[in-house]
Amino acid sequence: MTTTDKIPDKSFLYPPGGILIWIIVIVELLTFGIALIVFRVNFHQDYDTFLSSQNMLSKYIGLFNTIVLITSGYFMATALMNIKHAKQKEAIKWLLLTILTGVLFLFVKGWEYSIKIAEGHSFGYDDFFDFYWMLTLFHFIHVLVGVVILSVLLLKLRQGYYNASNYLDVETGGVFWHMCDLIWILLFPVLYLLH
Repeated sequence: MTTTDKIPDKSFLYPPGGILIWIIVIVELLTFGIALIVFRVNFHQDYDTFLSSQNMLSKYIGLFNTIVLITSGYFMATALMNIKHAKQKEAIKWLLLTILTGVLFLFVKGWEYSIKIAEGHSFGYDDFFDFYWMLTLFHFIHVLVGVVILSVLLLKLRQGYYNASNYLDVETGGVFWHMCDLIWILLFPVLYLLH
């Protein structure tokens, strides 16, 4: 899309970010949703083991990362709003904050992983931690990919490629980023809180 292209009229086939990103979002949410249902079924089949292992997780670290990602989602929405209102410098600032909070999430999650590994709670410790590692690492990869995507968008935004009439790519990146937020908002209570 060039800077002279128009954003398509909004319709079912042109939701924010375009229909293809929404197909990806639906597939991802179904994948995580099914995995979480299987996790909960297993939790109730081996309740004592799962509860004991769940209690080894730090709810405070999980909550902190939840706040970080929700804040990051706000930053992303604010960046896009500023692009749409032709406030490029503001958009750059907010998109940079989005990326930095994404990196903070990854850093804190990596720190939590190092604690779990040092305690011997790595993959294979028990069924609970097998689910924990599979689900959170899959999400970690999504956030990492999101940070890379947003970094490329930031570079192009700084070069003046995106503006009030050309922001579809940024909107698509925003939808992906909000999907990462939503998945974590599902993972946190299911993995860390619900008994």
